[in-house]
Amino acid sequence: MTGWLDGEVALVTGAGSGLGRAIVDRFVREGAKVVVLDRAADRVASVEAAHHGSVKGVVGDVTVSADNETAVARANESFGHLDIFVGNAGMFDFGARIVDTPIDDLGRAFDELFGLNVKGYLLGVKAAIPALADSSGSIVLTASMSSTHAGVGGVVYTASKHAVVGLVRQLAYELAPRIRVNGVAPGFMSTDIRGPKALGLSEQTPAATVDLEQLASVVTPLGFLPRPEDYTGHYVQLASRTNAAATTGVVIACDGGLEVRGFDLALGRG
Repeated sequence: MTGWLDGEVALVTGAGSGLGRAIVDRFVREGAKVVVLDRAADRVASVEAAHHGSVKGVVGDVTVSADNETAVARANESFGHLDIFVGNAGMFDFGARIVDTPIDDLGRAFDELFGLNVKGYLLGVKAAIPALADSSGSIVLTASMSSTHAGVGGVVYTASKHAVVGLVRQLAYELAPRIRVNGVAPGFMSTDIRGPKALGLSEQTPAATVDLEQLASVVTPLGFLPRPEDYTGHYVQLASRTNAAATTGVVIACDGGLEVRGFDLALGRG
């Protein structure tokens, strides 16, 4: 029995933990070979060890052009081609509000967040374009429910994820017809995503900040906290040549129903 990505070769950034690691695990189960790009050598080694022969790792920084080019070269050298680029490496600002952030810190936080969340995607896409054009491949970028909703992240994170939607649409336009470009906008999940050093948040994680399970159960219609692996099916579908052949420029929202939460006008009525 073959998977939806049988014979495909993918490059996934930020792949050492959380959603990125879940994407790698799912892609391998679907038949793909994967190159992982992550800053942490121990995480890269862990993913390689878990998928011996199916995963090749590159320790690098997505904000550095040469590291993205090295990852693409590793795909070509190890597996002969590249079919899928998944831009996933990211940073969160833990809801930092503009009125509470000193102006100098705000500027540095912007550079850090946009450098990783936006520039990192651009550089990865740029490095991958020649190989993806040769294979008529696809790109999938990780957006966020903050791509459409205010009040989840802070002002800088929310702006960066709105920018990702712009990237998906513009890149889909520019790279057609050879390369499809889409995005996935996940909602709540427990990961170890960190924050900018400029705000003193480089060791902070969402799980340590709020009770995510309680929050998700209260504010989303589906009423539960998804695991990272619960989002991976959207990446598989969008990367699949068979199941998304006519799809480009789309961002799939998977926010637990937050978009349709609405208000119960009957609350408080006798």
